[in-house]
Amino acid sequence: MKKILVLDLDGTLTNHKKEITPKTKAAIMEMQKQGHTVVLASGRPTRGVDPIRKELELDRYDGYTLAFNGARITRCSTNEVIYQQTLPGEIVPELFAMAKQEGIGMMTYDEQGIIANRHEDEFMDIEAMINQVQIRHFDDPTAHLTQPVNKCLGTAPVDIAPAIEKKFYDRFSDRINVSRSEAFFIELVPKGVDKAASLAKLCEILGRSRDDMIACGDGFNDISMIEFAGLGVAMENAQEPVKKVADYITRSNEEDGVAHVIHKYILAS
Repeated sequence: MKKILVLDLDGTLTNHKKEITPKTKAAIMEMQKQGHTVVLASGRPTRGVDPIRKELELDRYDGYTLAFNGARITRCSTNEVIYQQTLPGEIVPELFAMAKQEGIGMMTYDEQGIIANRHEDEFMDIEAMINQVQIRHFDDPTAHLTQPVNKCLGTAPVDIAPAIEKKFYDRFSDRINVSRSEAFFIELVPKGVDKAASLAKLCEILGRSRDDMIACGDGFNDISMIEFAGLGVAMENAQEPVKKVADYITRSNEEDGVAHVIHKYILAS
């Protein structure tokens, strides 16, 4: 049976330079040539996933991107959005207002890049660098949105991020999903959306079983998909809660951990 390999990007597929090593790329290309499917699953916006999608030729091999932590799935060969969830329009101004009240950064995304509040910090710069997009800062970012958004992202220093996350959770968790992808990123996505829920939808669309799925990740927002997949894999560099739910712990993202999984569980079978 052909496999579906689901890969988180930052800290999993890419190394500390945000690059895919030659060994890992070669393994991914070989499995695709053999008819297996690759899904890139990330908290990044679709635009931030696209450079890796192109590097791995997912358009040619009919792969998929799962962006915004699961809020949008795109079929690469046709560029068709096959599943999408957006935040309720009335809640987005509330998220920005609370960020201002707490003195933290808040951003969302449109086709041009990142739309953010006036709170400038290093974490916003990291998000812009990762996704290779520009940030536009506004006093009222919501006034510049022309379409529904898939995700908002809060940024807070590591020492206060857990407390800030809890405040957002306590106030909004009845209407949206609140989680952290990095120690300083607070993910705010539509209710019921996470990587596992979107992968379940993808399985339904493709008529495939999750038993055919191998999911690799390292961050808090990867826990759901690692639990969902037939084989859940944590990177050696993963957060401890991620390792606890994994079926297998592979090498780190600096040691071609993804390539190791491909050779062990896909190419060897």
